[in-house]
Amino acid sequence: MSGGLSGVPILRLGDVLVTGLLNELDDRAALAFTEELTERIVADRARAILIDISRLEIIDSFVARTLMELTTTARLLGARVIVAGMRPAVAITLVELGLQLSGVETTLNAEQGMIALGWQPASRSPKGSPVVPLR
Repeated sequence: MSGGLSGVPILRLGDVLVTGLLNELDDRAALAFTEELTERIVADRARAILIDISRLEIIDSFVARTLMELTTTARLLGARVIVAGMRPAVAITLVELGLQLSGVETTLNAEQGMIALGWQPASRSPKGSPVVPLR
């Protein structure tokens, strides 16, 4: 995991990078995050990026454009992009700003995003402990 200059963690799960955007992300941190994630896509040979924005309650025009540019850059580098957890207010703001996340998939939450990328959630017993198959 890396916290980098932006302070935003970027996790590597196989060939997928998982990260998120926070409300506290200022303009400088947003630019640092974009640069760091772009470098990680290349360095880690990521085939996909999952960006969880569920903690983003509102979005301003700068962060919205940063997200749009980040997703475009990731796609140009050959990574599939899924934006997960978009709140209605954020979606409305993106539409009002006339910004489109072209070619970007969206899911209701990060778990659905990971499933879309081929992740298989572990089966759970009713008590919450993992089910171990008998051989």
